[in-house]
Order: sequence, then C-alpha cells, then structure tokens
Amino acid sequence: MQELHLLTVILYKIIVIAAIINVLMDNRQPAKTMAWVLVIYFVPIIGVIFYFFFGINTRRKRLVSQRSMDQLTKRSMLEFVEQQDFKAPERYEQLIKLFVNQNMALPFKNNQTQIITDGSDFFLSLLRDIGSAQNHIHLNIYIFANDAIGRLIADALIDKALAGVEVRVIYDDVGCWNVPNRFFERMREAGIEVSTFLPVRFPLFTSKVNYRNHRKMVVIDGHIGYIGGMNIALRYAKGTEKGPWRDTMVRMEGGAVYGLQRAFLVDWYFVDRTQISDRRYYPPVPSQLQNDSLAQIVTSSPATAYPEIMQGYLRIILSAKEYIYLQTPYFLPTDSVLMALKTAALSSVDVRVMIPRHSDSRFIRWASRAFLEDMEESGVKIYLYDKGFLHSKMLVCDDQLASCGSTNIDSRSFENNFEANVFFYHTETALRFKKIFLEDQQLCTPLEQLSHRYHPRFIYRLWESVIRLLAPLL
Repeated sequence: MQELHLLTVILYKIIVIAAIINVLMDNRQPAKTMAWVLVIYFVPIIGVIFYFFFGINTRRKRLVSQRSMDQLTKRSMLEFVEQQDFKAPERYEQLIKLFVNQNMALPFKNNQTQIITDGSDFFLSLLRDIGSAQNHIHLNIYIFANDAIGRLIADALIDKALAGVEVRVIYDDVGCWNVPNRFFERMREAGIEVSTFLPVRFPLFTSKVNYRNHRKMVVIDGHIGYIGGMNIALRYAKGTEKGPWRDTMVRMEGGAVYGLQRAFLVDWYFVDRTQISDRRYYPPVPSQLQNDSLAQIVTSSPATAYPEIMQGYLRIILSAKEYIYLQTPYFLPTDSVLMALKTAALSSVDVRVMIPRHSDSRFIRWASRAFLEDMEESGVKIYLYDKGFLHSKMLVCDDQLASCGSTNIDSRSFENNFEANVFFYHTETALRFKKIFLEDQQLCTPLEQLSHRYHPRFIYRLWESVIRLLAPLL
C-alpha cells in the first residue's frame, strides 16, 4: 500500500512537471504563464485538471484551411472590388489595413444602421425580419435558450423553413449546455440545418470546453444583418433579479452585411464542412443605400496567429486624441490593454470605462475591482452602472469611430473565444453611440464616490489582489 502511494505521488509529480513545461513552451504572455504555473503547482490535482480543460493552447492549430478560406472569401472580395469611389478615412487607414491583413476583414461603405439597446425591441425587430425572409436565414448564437423567447424565435424559423426558406443555425455547445437536444431536433425535423459549435462530450471532454463561439450574428437574405451582445433568451428582454438587462445590438443594411455573411459561412464550413460561396448570398446593395457610412466586420479566434480584435483596440486607444469611451460587463484587461488605457489617460485623453455595479460572477467582480483603483489613479474615469445588469460591449472614440459586438475586455474574449465586432468609421454613427454612452452614464455612480466603501477592509483588498493573479485565466 505504501509503495502504491509512493508510485501515485511520483506519477502525479511527473504530470505536474510535464504540464508546467507545456505551459512554458507555449510562450504566452508572462502573466498568463505565471498564473498557470501557480495554479498547477499550488492547487493539488484540481490545478492540473483545470489546466487540462481550460489551459491547453490551440492558437497554433488552423481550423479552416487557407484554400477554403480563400474560396469562402471570394464572393465578398468581388463585392469589395465593385465598390465605386471607395476611400478609407486617412486617420484610420492603418487600422483598416490591420484588420484586412489579419483575417481579410474587408471594409464596406453604403450602410444603414439601427442601434438597439432594449431586448424587447431587438426580438420584435428580429421576428419582423425573419417573417419577411424570402431566401435564407443564417443565425450564429452563443445561447439559444429553451424559454418563451427561444421557443418563439424557433417557431418563427420553423415556419420559414416549412415555407421553403433556407435556415441555418449554429449554436455553441457550452452556451447551450442546459438546453435539451429535443429543442434543436424539432428545428431539424422541420428542415432547418442546425450545427453545434465544438461539441463537448465525454470521454473527449478536453480543452475544447475552453474555446467557445461567443459570436451573436444574424444574416437575412444577405440584405439585413445583426451583430452585438444579445443572445436569444428571455432575460435579455425581461431582465434578472438584478434588474433590467442593458445590452447593445446593431441592425444593419448595406455593404457590411457581406462581412457578416462571410463570417457566418466561414463558421458554417468549420461546423458542417460544407463550403457555401454562391453569389446569391451576396446580393447587390439597394441603390437607395448610397452613403459614406463605412463599416468593417472583424472576427477573432484562438485559431489565428494574432488576437485581432485586441490589437485593434490597442491601436484605437493609443491613437485617441480627445476621448475613448468603453462599456463592458467583464473588465479583466490584458497587460497591454491596461497599459494602453493608462497611457491614454496620462496623455490627457478622456478615458471612461463603464461596468456593471453588480456583476453576475463573484470571481470576476473580485478580480476586476483590483484593476479599478490602479486605473483610477492614472486618470481613467470608472462608472458603475446601477440600473440593472450592463452586458453591452461598446467602444466610441473621438466622434469618428465606434465598435459594437460580442467582445468583452478580458483575456477570454481576446484570446480564447471566437468573437465578432463591427467597426464603424463614420461620424454620425459614432455620435449616436456616444449619445447612448452618455445617457447610460447618467444611470451610473462614479467609482470615486464609492472608494471609501468599495474596498471596506484590508482582508477584502488582499483577497481581490490574490484573485487578480488569476484574471488571465478567468
């Protein structure tokens, strides 16, 4: 018995050493590497299991071949080439090129945009557009709940599929873990093509659980698109025990829908291995939508060489001249983003970060608080949203640029999740986002007014600082 115990200890030590070596060989950010080493070494057994499920790096693994990516991009490329009198704004030309060079995220002009900040408005708008669909409906969603809203949207999709409209749905397996299979089978039986993103099943329950499709995108007939932070679930309209749910979704018509379509079809190829590139999925932009509203759909994933959206945020923050306003439900910034925000604030740029007063995750709340005091000392203004739960992921800069999508300001969104944002290079659109931010600010409490109560005791501050060490892993 004693020999068996000794053998078990030796085997465990070998596993720990192998895991630590694997972490070191990944050559990630030093903070993230050190966090994993500490967890593996100082949290017996659980640390190794946690790393096995959530820490193995897949960024070097290409999920879609370059040849397939070229084919899936060909149609949207043709529409890009056909744009007449296209001119990128000089100030953001390098940012646009960054996104193009990273993952062929093409900019498109001639866009009409509606910003939706209420869940009920979003679902009513979506149902109207689904009802008007004639050719196809493409939906990529993180959470498709089996509740009143989820069943209502599912019924609408089923009606269109029975009427001969092509309907394709991608849902995330982890995001929909508590949704019964029968919910999706009913859609399949009606002729809807439904695919699961990276299904996680025993005994193959591996690090796939850590890499999720967090995107929220809808494309209808190639003419109408939605992108933002709202999933399909009742709480986005009804709210929670914390109060109303505040989120942001963008409805678009025009050239940018080509970018959304491409993003969906790339994801569809990944989950279904069906390459769809017919030109009918990229119909001509209506002639009445001729304007200078320029938009770019940007995706990021752990399977690409660089964290595209994080790199874009860095370039925007460091090039801001007057202000940068950010909304995010989860604020656990990477070292580079944290330093960029502090550098901008110290350069007399008006930097404002808005987060929920009450998070839906204790660990994230504890970890994020440790960043806030440091940020405030550098001149960043922190606003705590009081009226319910703020789930909006929004950025606006210098009355010229705005972004909205699924990306949170944390390592998980920047490095682990499959995310999608739209970037607008258009003054009128930026001013509309700015107005929404300032209206939300009226429902906030500045952190500086709560400093004496936000960290009431030394033991709490110590605990938050300890949890901050795990921020790269949350």
